[in-house]
Amino acid sequence: MLATLPHASPARSGAAPKLMHAHGFAIVVASLLAGCAALDSPQREHLSSADPNARDCAAWLAALDRAIDANGVRDGGAHRIDGFPYLRVDRFAASFRDEDMDGARLRAWVAHLGSLDATARRYETRNLPDAALTELGVAQRDATLARTHTCSEALSRHDLAAPATRSQLAARAAVPDDYATGKRVAGLYALTRIPFFAGVSRWQDGVAAQFRTPSADAPDSSSRFVPSEPAPGAAHVRETVSRIDRDALGIPRPDQMQQRLLFAAFAPVFAVDLSGNFDRPGALHWPASDARVPAIDVTRPVVYHRFTHTRWGGRVHLQLVYSLWFPERPREGALDLLGGRLDGVIWRVTIDDDGTPLIYDTIHSCGCYQMFFPANGVVAKPPPAEPIEWAFVPTILPAHDADSRVLIRIASGTHYVTHVSVIDAVRIGNVSPYSFASDDELRALPLPGGGSRSPFGPDGIVAGSERGERFLFWPMGVASAGAMRQWGRHATAFVGRRHYDDADLFERRFSLPPTRPKPD
Repeated sequence: MLATLPHASPARSGAAPKLMHAHGFAIVVASLLAGCAALDSPQREHLSSADPNARDCAAWLAALDRAIDANGVRDGGAHRIDGFPYLRVDRFAASFRDEDMDGARLRAWVAHLGSLDATARRYETRNLPDAALTELGVAQRDATLARTHTCSEALSRHDLAAPATRSQLAARAAVPDDYATGKRVAGLYALTRIPFFAGVSRWQDGVAAQFRTPSADAPDSSSRFVPSEPAPGAAHVRETVSRIDRDALGIPRPDQMQQRLLFAAFAPVFAVDLSGNFDRPGALHWPASDARVPAIDVTRPVVYHRFTHTRWGGRVHLQLVYSLWFPERPREGALDLLGGRLDGVIWRVTIDDDGTPLIYDTIHSCGCYQMFFPANGVVAKPPPAEPIEWAFVPTILPAHDADSRVLIRIASGTHYVTHVSVIDAVRIGNVSPYSFASDDELRALPLPGGGSRSPFGPDGIVAGSERGERFLFWPMGVASAGAMRQWGRHATAFVGRRHYDDADLFERRFSLPPTRPKPD
């Protein structure tokens, strides 16, 4: 039998049926049965099942999904799996779907899919208006999560005990890419990609020349934003990483204390060239309940973080992601296609089993300007013959460990990353400390009048952060090019197809040092 999925707070025995008014629930069931032909199995069969518990649970999840969609609070991160409303998938999880899995590995995989759904539903439920909960016949949001948890467990145990249903799940557990093929066809991509690629190459040449320019010190107008928590030191990091548990799929699962230590250990220093408040990083918040775009509180420097994973060299490697948000990228004139509300820089560290960094990479929150910075013997593989955006490496970082910090230079206005270097963690100079916050907090930002709302739409895009470049770049197939995006929705190449969270992003482009220990 499959393991229990790690969903939200557990429901009390016998409490779930009381969460929906009997009359209202009957109406919901009837309406869902009338339209269940549009749903995929096994959910469709459950809605007409002779088992009242399966029927009620399927109807509950369908009613909840209908309320979420009707109120526009669908979370745009992980992808929903047709027929399995209690599971979601991201690109990392999807990378396991073609592998032979049984027993513990299958349970671990399904638990991962269930955790993705539980997390998304927690924020979707938080963002539902009170009226929607009333229509569902639920008194409290916790009751909604409890009912969902109970039904998810019940349907999962029933569905995934059957080999045929497991095969259905594996076939459907895929994530559509964030490129619109129709736009590429209409935009004559085969031809228009040629000048686009030439433009990308010119940008890369300019950045590479800039990185070759010595930059021992930041200019006088810069301010260094550093983590408020001290670096724990390389020895402590090595010991911590060695103690991290891995599940049956080999995925590292650090506990809260280990997570806190690692975030502090690899947090970068941001040297930002300041010309105005638009260059000051801060915390996202809703300035008013009817605001269309969140604002940035520049009096509170915050770096949002999350853990992710990549598959590389036969192992699953832990990644630490740090995101910095700015109020805007100011327009430089009426014809500036790149300026607009909000801007952000994302920095990611991929570490080895001994706690040393293997590679760093960065994008802006639009998915633009990806750069890779190999470290500790990682070597770039030759690019394919086809002219596509592959792996732009402006510089290689020297061998270092957690006793050092990476300093990232960020330009004023454009917020381009202009230099990256390694500095002694205890010799940073004049600084402004920043605090940490979970990147997931952005999925349900509190509203001034109560309640919460995500800045990301169901498509993962921040409405109001659009850029004029979208009218020029649409033939490349990227929706609203230049707009800010939610994690999991970052297409990072105009020419070719590449996503920031591709599970094989590094495996395909870089070789690990040959002296590393072999995988278990």
